[in-house]
Amino acid sequence: DVPAWLKSLRLHKYAALFSQMTYEEMMALTECQLEAQNVTKGARHKIVISIQKLKERQNLLKSLERDILEGGNLRVPLQELHQMILTPIKAYSSQNSSTEEHSRDVDSHHPSSLLGSDSQGSDCKDSAAGGMQQHHLPGCEGESGGAPLPEGDLPGQFTRVMGK
Repeated sequence: DVPAWLKSLRLHKYAALFSQMTYEEMMALTECQLEAQNVTKGARHKIVISIQKLKERQNLLKSLERDILEGGNLRVPLQELHQMILTPIKAYSSQNSSTEEHSRDVDSHHPSSLLGSDSQGSDCKDSAAGGMQQHHLPGCEGESGGAPLPEGDLPGQFTRVMGK
């Protein structure tokens, strides 16, 4: 939800600019591109910093998972997760995976199911629950984080941390 994210940054007046972009274009924005769109200097700087924070979410989630497994205080990880869920999160799609992996992965047919899309039926919600179990169960068996998730699977990593 890019408009809500921009509003939380007090940059909602630029929502129309972002509505013309794909997620990838937004993540690749530079100050020069924003300047060409007549975005003020302060807003340009704030947008670029905020996008950099979006790029660091995967590493932040890995760090939060380690902290939780080490028995740390849950207040900070929960606050971080709360802030993160308010940011734009692209549904993960395993398009680059092999056909065998693709057929085994129930969620690959409904990548947005982890994000709780209301437009999907109960069958999709069942597959989403299965997906959460797949991400959750392996991580609970040992101290390591379980099977590593593919780079870019932010919804899966988020779900794994919530499971911990």
